[in-house]
Amino acid sequence: MRSERVKMGLQQAPHRSLWNALGVTKEEMEKPLVGIISSYNEIVPGHMHLDKLCEAVKLGVAEAGGYPVMVPAIAVCDGIAMGHIGMKYSLVTRDLIADSTEALALAHQFDAMVCIPNCDKNVPGLLMAAARLNIPTVFVSGGPMLPGHVKGCRTSLSSIFEAVGEFQAGKIDQDQLDEYEEFGCPTCGSCSGMYTANSMNCLTEAIGMGLRGNGTIPAVYSARIRLAKHAGNAVMELYRKNIRPRDIITERSIRNALTVDMALGCSTNTMLHLPAIAHEIGFDLDMRIANDYSAKTPNLCHLAPAGHTYMDELNEAGGVYAVMRELSKLGLLDLDCLTVTGKTVGENIKNALNRNPAVIRPVENPYSLTGGLAVLSGNIAPEGGVVKQSAVVPEMMVHEGPARVFDSEDDAIEAILGGKINPGDVVVIRYEGPKGGPGMREMLNPTSAIAGMGLGSSVALITDGRFSGASRGASIGHISPEAAVGGPIALIEEGDTICVNIPEKSLNVKLSDEELARRKAAWQPREPKITTGYLARYAAMVTSGSRGAVLEIPKN
Repeated sequence: MRSERVKMGLQQAPHRSLWNALGVTKEEMEKPLVGIISSYNEIVPGHMHLDKLCEAVKLGVAEAGGYPVMVPAIAVCDGIAMGHIGMKYSLVTRDLIADSTEALALAHQFDAMVCIPNCDKNVPGLLMAAARLNIPTVFVSGGPMLPGHVKGCRTSLSSIFEAVGEFQAGKIDQDQLDEYEEFGCPTCGSCSGMYTANSMNCLTEAIGMGLRGNGTIPAVYSARIRLAKHAGNAVMELYRKNIRPRDIITERSIRNALTVDMALGCSTNTMLHLPAIAHEIGFDLDMRIANDYSAKTPNLCHLAPAGHTYMDELNEAGGVYAVMRELSKLGLLDLDCLTVTGKTVGENIKNALNRNPAVIRPVENPYSLTGGLAVLSGNIAPEGGVVKQSAVVPEMMVHEGPARVFDSEDDAIEAILGGKINPGDVVVIRYEGPKGGPGMREMLNPTSAIAGMGLGSSVALITDGRFSGASRGASIGHISPEAAVGGPIALIEEGDTICVNIPEKSLNVKLSDEELARRKAAWQPREPKITTGYLARYAAMVTSGSRGAVLEIPKN
């Protein structure tokens, strides 16, 4: 046990006195020390119930012979942080979570961990930490929220954001908006569509770090408490067998996750988080590789915002394992990858059933022959930009229109809600990238306003920022290089013609190379928006969105 360094031997007498101060018995000190990394707090709806799951995990660990100790991980609610300076602090928490977990685990010499995340940045942040620490680890998330009900229809958070645009356009009145506000988010849990949190929780199953149901069992179901107890049992079995995260998180398992990503139609943010997780194991995952996987992977699910089904329905249909079983029929998965069950992917999914082919389309009848995400490249985005193509209406798969240029999300929102954006326009939001933001804000407000005002089938949006998993439409994010480092998106001028061609994976502005070079020569870097505190340090260390916005020490 590595924890012997803080519990056993003559030199550890002072350490044991502090364990005594915690009320730990001699018998408990002799057991493996298991850190329960809980994201519980009282500000994030997806995390407000994690104390119950933490207690269940602790019971499972103790039952299986370990000594569990709860330690915290921070979390930001992207919905509450949306549309103001708070969103600058969303993506950056991913690295704070990874770093603080590393610090806690090594300072106290944990023998194993169970991670209890739920929302957007906690899942990848803790996966990064698990890969970095490489001690036996199991994930059990908080689970998805149940969908709301408004006017007899199931709804989710994106419905409410879009309702704001509908109200602004005069399509609904105040009473109707109030109804969305009251009934749109009815329970605890991560928001009910295939947004970023649920995408990453599902991909945790695909990578092999979560037990069956981790991504889909609703937060309010008692099955999730049972799952938490089983996670506590499972981590002790991994400890006894010395199965560690880097035995599970491998280049092969990340490629499995990318394949499942395409079939599920996950959030575009997975193109930030999978490369960041891969970076922790020394594997550079260029997001442009997504097109190779999209080309051979059918899109089997249309969950909100792409369609009208929700996470509880995916769970009832058989969950992630059923999707993986469908994909295995085409030989698209590496079935020999090890998982936290101690078994291989193939062993795990062999008895999985697709109980509802309307929710999980069989591979013989997919929504499309290609996957849910696409990476576009061209003279605007030499390193790529990502779009959730499964949530784009057919008439916007190819689009050409004049650029409407904004140097911040706030200015774009004002123009959209002020009725200044016309059908056919291409909204350009720049200086919102990892460095320029700093923090690469999500753009759910502008994308929802465009949809709510009835422009979703006629207006495209491109940005060096990113989108919420709840965004839909021809919304192309992660444009790299970003404007703050002189990427071509910084050179676009009002009225330039922009061409979006999703089937051909291209994104271009109709300008000659000579004109772009002339504009590049005249371009001057902007003064940083924030020069103190964590965001300033983050901006100094963060890399391109095309690399997952990972942090690196700047080279002199």
